[in-house]
Formats: sequence, structure tokens, C-alpha cells
Amino acid sequence: MIPDPCYGVTGPISCAHPSPGDRELTEKLDLELKKMGVYEEEEDLRRRMEVLDTMNTLFKKWVRDLCIGKNMPYAVGGQIRTFGSYRLGVHSRGSDIDVLCIAPRIVERSDFFTSFFELLKQTPGVTDIRKIEEAFVPVIKFKLQGIELDVTFARLAFEEIPDDIDLSDANILKYVCCLKCVRSINGYRETDEILRLVPNIESFRLALRAIRLWAKRQGIYFKVLGFLGGVSWSMLWDWPQPVLLKAQEDINLGFPVWDPRVNAADCYHLMPIIDPIYPQQNSAYSVSRSTRTVMTKALKEGLEIAKDHLFEPINFFAKYKHFIVMIVSSLTPEDQLEWHGMVESKIRHLIATLERNEHIELPHVNMYSYPPPDKNKEKTCSMWFIGLEFAKVENLNIDLRYDIQQFSRHVSRSSRMRDGMRMEAKYVKRRQLTDYLPDLVLPKTNASRMDSFQLIFLPTNPPSQATITPNGDVQPSSPRHRRKRRRNRRGRGGSRHRETAEEAPS
Repeated sequence: MIPDPCYGVTGPISCAHPSPGDRELTEKLDLELKKMGVYEEEEDLRRRMEVLDTMNTLFKKWVRDLCIGKNMPYAVGGQIRTFGSYRLGVHSRGSDIDVLCIAPRIVERSDFFTSFFELLKQTPGVTDIRKIEEAFVPVIKFKLQGIELDVTFARLAFEEIPDDIDLSDANILKYVCCLKCVRSINGYRETDEILRLVPNIESFRLALRAIRLWAKRQGIYFKVLGFLGGVSWSMLWDWPQPVLLKAQEDINLGFPVWDPRVNAADCYHLMPIIDPIYPQQNSAYSVSRSTRTVMTKALKEGLEIAKDHLFEPINFFAKYKHFIVMIVSSLTPEDQLEWHGMVESKIRHLIATLERNEHIELPHVNMYSYPPPDKNKEKTCSMWFIGLEFAKVENLNIDLRYDIQQFSRHVSRSSRMRDGMRMEAKYVKRRQLTDYLPDLVLPKTNASRMDSFQLIFLPTNPPSQATITPNGDVQPSSPRHRRKRRRNRRGRGGSRHRETAEEAPS
């Protein structure tokens, strides 16, 4: 007798078949998701297939031409695999496609981020292209025919890549050329393993579509900012115990795995959700104390909300009275694409710094960025808003200069800043949000008394704005200081970078 397959590391909540009432609720949920536009139309699905076909042709042709240029046989293959929400079958209208490019050993990682990147830039229909080589998983991001793609790269130590190559076996990692390639290839392996471990794929997809929609409308679906990403939401959890879809594999290939008994840093992870493939990592490593607080509160409130209101979006700006506005700008749209991504990937470090401020009970970053409201203003500008809850102390003075300076230096040390790339931090109250946002996103509430706080960013009057320069220092941005900088620049004739370093206040 063949035993029933075992899914996960714990038993199921129930083995009972769905009742007629359960089936009726499932149909209602599916209908509601369709009304909300979660599912794509057939035309949209067809366009995605065409885009992937174009991408596959581009990559294979590039591998062939590269091999010819290196005097190697060009019949070495090379292929693409999708992963993430598209591979899981839960992508929604307007979502991106995660793509893994697999190449033989003749193709270097540097080739991918130089010549293939240049090929993409010259391809008709490609827009908004940028590369992020310093990311935990290096990626090229762009739009092809209006569909966004996040493309990663893995190089295998094979002379050729057959079309039927099996990536599910962990032993494939013996032939992966570097840790960055391991992280890239595991994006695909992880998605594939989740599908293999799910007993009823259609029920899983319906539930995950609903969870994703709810999380996005709650503003808690963005791994880069410290919330949970798609993989984590697909597994969920029962903290403080780590979430495991399967027992961890004991495969000794030399790659680091998540294990708080061995790695001291793993002990500090707040919401461990462990990948189901080797080498196991915590897919929720970026969660901080404040983002965990926001997510658990949303989950508890979600249990109490009537099902008819479950998917109603929250109004972030009605929840808080005080905000920090992070404004990033560049001279050109191309620079802004890169600069926007750099700052966005670092904002969670600012949140971690604010969490350590004894006067701040909760810093909550909005997962969305916003353009300036005035269409006549500079287009190359983005804004993030951080809602603040303060300790209940009357007439409290809070000095955030150190917090902002620490963040600015962290960004400058880990980024390639160019002339014209600027970042400002401003403190605003809720009633001042109309200067930054359209009425459409602002709360429709009566004006209320603001608590008595004074936030100090810089020793200037008013103390509300800071500018980050390419050397990582924070400068005042008042007209008086700008005039002083112009006079000094004319008098010395030195480089712009050196001037800002010398004039920036400590």
C-alpha cells in the first residue's frame, strides 16, 4: 500500500472535504476577485507570452553571438525560466514577470551586465531600463512592450545548457559558479518547490490571490521596505517558531544556511519564513520591529472585519498626524530611475534607526512612492512618506539630525551618486500634506488638534529640511546657505564634490 504523501512538517488543520457552504463561499470569493480586476484578460495573457518569447529569442541570440565572438561553438544553448507570481499562476493585471536567464560557463556574469544590457537598451519596445548589480540578487529591470520584467542571471559550469535541464535537484548547485548565481537560480527552484508541495494547486492559487490583494491594499506587500514579499506570503507562518514547508535538507555543499544555533545573526530575525530549498534562507529577513507591528496589527484587524469590507484599502495618511517626507530627485529621468531604486532599497535602514529613537514608538513607511503633485514641477522626483507615532510626552523636542545623517551616509557609501542626485528629509504635519499630495489620496477628515512636538532636523530656521550630498553629509537648504555655497564656489574654483564635503555641517 502506497502511503499518502506528507506535506509540510505539521499535520493538516482538517482532512474533511469541503461542504456545500464552503464551495459556495469559494465561488463568491472567486467572483469578487474577478470584479476587482485581479485576473488578467486573455489579451493581456497573450501579450505576456509574446514578451517572454521575444525575451527568449533575444537571450539565445545574444549567447550565440557572444560565443562566436569568443571563437567558441555557438550551439551551447542558454534558456530562460520564469519564477515568482507568474510561475505560481497568481500574477495580476500590471504585475511584473520574474525571469531567470541560464547560461553556460563561457558566458561571464560581467557579459550579462554589459553587452546584454546594451542589447536590451537598443531593443525596440524596451523602456525604463536599469541594472542593480549591487543588490542581494543582482537584477536588470525594464519594461518590454509595457510589461515590466525583473531579469536575473545564473551561470552553470556546463559546456552547453540543454532545454530539458532539471534544476530541482540540489546537486545542480555543485555546478553554479558563484553565490550570486545560487541566489538567482534558487528563485526559480523555490517557486517550483512550493508548487510541488501544494496538494491542491487551484485552491492554493485562489487563496494566495486573495491574500496578495488584501496585503497590497493594507500597504504591507513590499519586501524591499521591510514587509513580506510574494514568497513569504505564499507560505505564511506561526511565530515565533520558524515557518517550514518541509524539513531542512542536510546537504553539505558549503553554502551558508539559516540556522540560529550556528549563525548569531539569525537569532535576531523577527519573522523567520524559511525557503523550502537548499541552501535554506529566511525569505523575511528584512522584517523589522515596526514593520512586524504594522503587519500583525493588520492581520488581527482583518480577522474582525466583515468579509464585504475585507479588501477595502486603508488610508495611510489618516492613521498618523506626523510624517517624514523623503524626497529624491535627479537631473534626468535615466538618473532618477537608478537613484529611486538605490534609495528605496535603503529606506528600511532609516526605519531601523528611527526604531532605536526612544521618543518614537512606531515609524511606519508607506509602501508607495509618489510624484510631485504639481505637473509643472520637476518630473524627476519621487517622495516616500513615513508616518510617526511619538511617545506620549507633552512639549517634546526631538532631534532627528543624527538619524538622518546616519541614513544619508549609509546611502552614499553603498551607492554610485552622480551630480544632481539629491535627497531631502522634511518633517510635515497632516494638514501640510496638501502641499505634497493630490486630494485623491488624502483623508477626508476634519482638522484635529496636533500634538505638541518640535522636530529638529538641522540648526536652521525653519528646522524642517535637509539635503544629502554625494559625500553623504547633510546640508541646510535655505536660500541663505545656497547663496553662501555659490559665493564660496566662485571664490575657490574647486570641484563641486569637494566643496560640499568641506561646507557641510557636522
